[in-house]
Amino acid sequence: MKRAVKPESPDAKAPTAYAKGLGLLARREHSARELKTKLSARGHSAATSAEAIGKLKERKYQDDGRFAQSLARRRSSQGYGPHRIRAELKSHGIDEAAIRTAIASVDADWASMAASQLSRRFGATPAKDPTERARRAQFLLRRGFDPATVRAATRAEVEDPGDEFD
Repeated sequence: MKRAVKPESPDAKAPTAYAKGLGLLARREHSARELKTKLSARGHSAATSAEAIGKLKERKYQDDGRFAQSLARRRSSQGYGPHRIRAELKSHGIDEAAIRTAIASVDADWASMAASQLSRRFGATPAKDPTERARRAQFLLRRGFDPATVRAATRAEVEDPGDEFD
């Protein structure tokens, strides 16, 4: 005897916000803000998304501190400086204390990293004139290195860019 199968509603197979968030976190770390944006883009309401993110945090699947440390390690290994990393973490909605902890956990030698980026981009030849030194300094500043590190690496006159990356 065959059973009668009820027709399913179109949303019966749609994953819940929690399941979708868990799937996103299975691929890589996400900040809470990033998860909220992705869940709302997939049609989940703000309340449902917030509830799902709360459960994910409660079960330690999502942690902004862990996300910050992961991103800081990844960006420093790509040759970015602390100012650039700080700006990116702020754009993900990470609080200042977690940002400081994440950057401190990188344990990088920023001066040697800046020198390495310079030689990778411009080769081993030193800058011939002040214009070339300034160009190299701007490159390092855009990569997120602080002015003191840039001055030491390029011997160029560099002003503090202020809150350019903030």
